[in-house]
Amino acid sequence: MIEQELHQHPFSLLDETARSRLRDGVDLAYFEAGDIILDASSASEYVYVVHKGSVAELDVQAPDGREQVGVYAAGDVFGAISVLNGKSRYRFRAEQQSLCYLIPAALFLTLCEDNADFGRHFQQRLVEKGQRLAERREGGVTMAGFMLARVDACMREPLIMATTATLHDAVVALKQHGVDSVLIEHQAQYAIITKTDLLTALVLQHHDASTALSVVAETRLITVSPSDYLFSALTRMTRHKVARVVVMEERKAVGVVELTDVLSFFSSRSYVVGLEIEKADSLDALQLASARLPELVDALMAQGVKMRFAMELLAALNGRVMGKAWEMVMPADQLQGCLIVMGSEGRGEQILKTDQDNGLILGDHQAWPGLPRDAERFTQALLSMGYPPCPGKVMVNNPDWQGPVQQWQERVYHWAGEAAGKGVLNLTILADAHCVAGDRRLLEAVRETLFDRCSGDDLLMAHFARPVLQFATPLNLFGSLKKPQHGIDIKKGALFPLVHGVRAMALQHRIAETSTLRRLKKLVAAGAMEASFAEDLGEAMELFSELRLNQQLAQWHGQQTELQDNHIVVQSLSSLERDLLRDALHLVGDFKQRLSRRFHLEY
Repeated sequence: MIEQELHQHPFSLLDETARSRLRDGVDLAYFEAGDIILDASSASEYVYVVHKGSVAELDVQAPDGREQVGVYAAGDVFGAISVLNGKSRYRFRAEQQSLCYLIPAALFLTLCEDNADFGRHFQQRLVEKGQRLAERREGGVTMAGFMLARVDACMREPLIMATTATLHDAVVALKQHGVDSVLIEHQAQYAIITKTDLLTALVLQHHDASTALSVVAETRLITVSPSDYLFSALTRMTRHKVARVVVMEERKAVGVVELTDVLSFFSSRSYVVGLEIEKADSLDALQLASARLPELVDALMAQGVKMRFAMELLAALNGRVMGKAWEMVMPADQLQGCLIVMGSEGRGEQILKTDQDNGLILGDHQAWPGLPRDAERFTQALLSMGYPPCPGKVMVNNPDWQGPVQQWQERVYHWAGEAAGKGVLNLTILADAHCVAGDRRLLEAVRETLFDRCSGDDLLMAHFARPVLQFATPLNLFGSLKKPQHGIDIKKGALFPLVHGVRAMALQHRIAETSTLRRLKKLVAAGAMEASFAEDLGEAMELFSELRLNQQLAQWHGQQTELQDNHIVVQSLSSLERDLLRDALHLVGDFKQRLSRRFHLEY
């Protein structure tokens, strides 16, 4: 009977000689429901492989209701970490009548020593499980220490001057206090003046030193609250291309956070990537900075950064790379158009670089004779930075994805008219459009047309939503995870129906946000979804994204090269990950049923 298990991961890592030794040395044991198979603090004599039944892993020191760490079902291995550690940290109890194969500890350790890949698998599991279970015992979703840092841990006390203060007064105050900016209260709100503003006003604009600060102050402030994560402040600075944010609490300015303070606080060179992007003054320099983005992703994941924070930061950095490349490549007199990105980049959910999905919206009276040549240069620039071409040619160098606002609006009506064909796909792509350079008002005009034409058309919305049923959820008839040897496609079976279902509901409710997580919040605010269900969907999406990213990073490191894109092997996950994945997939199944009823997809 052991033959079936021997051909599954991780035993498939053994050569035939090792598998033969395992066949000869393994035993089979029966356990009644409730039997303690391996107790906490006990030395483990065996590594166990579940043949039938299920076994619960319990933390006997955890608070009531949170003692269950995982559940092991047919094909799962437990006790290996206990053998490697010398004793078991957790209790393993049969939840139902169970049959388990028993691999003697000495044989298991010999197999690990003689078969490098097999031993490495369990050593990695030892490290990963220790980290994950420590997080679980501390509350479930803890982050690395630096991610817990809040804005109030890094902000400076603001220098606030009277509205009547002059440029001369500001120069003296900045020098005296050793800061780079000053705030004034102006027209019932705050405004900011930086050292650069003072130099510009005095030297380039030839203002007199007695000029009031209100004349040159910037009233459009980028703000955060003291309780925000410092990581969010860094993301906001990157997205808005500013070197500082103002900290507001109950409409009062209580601090200022400078970019240099944040970078110093994080102190890891990985976080300087954003600064390198900003400093890049040529395509070659931008290409070098862009090439470090995978390194940054790897560092973020290694330090346990929560997925939504990583997505936000990488979306902002990718947007800046594309925006700067646009400014470098395109003629200066043509930059008033709107460069849009779509797909995962438009939703702010791209982590590692994927296919180019971009387009160009021009003003209705904007003439650009050299557009074909310039658009091709931009596409080639992105190719040189590692952004592959889109197989469907949704790129700025394709005339079908460029043109004035009126032409885009006509396309929306044309696509809506062929809803049963390629039109729905194009509408889906456009629904995620986000401006990364130029005049975003052009995109807003096109989006309004998209809402006007599609949101109230029930038949069109049914066609739009129907693809959520295209791919089966990878669960079997009994609600357990499917475990094909080639892995399950986490994008098709999990991420796509969730993301597209939320996208369809957002279009129906005229929600302009493109991020799936922000769309969920807006849907709750609109009364279209319960807050608890939206929160669960958001957590499920983060789990799917993280599992997918881990597999992509493994391929980036040269591991798991035999797996197809977006495929993960369920057997290689920890029992905790499998439990979370199964629950999240059940949630996706529930969501698909809700969407089917909402959009009448059953007809």
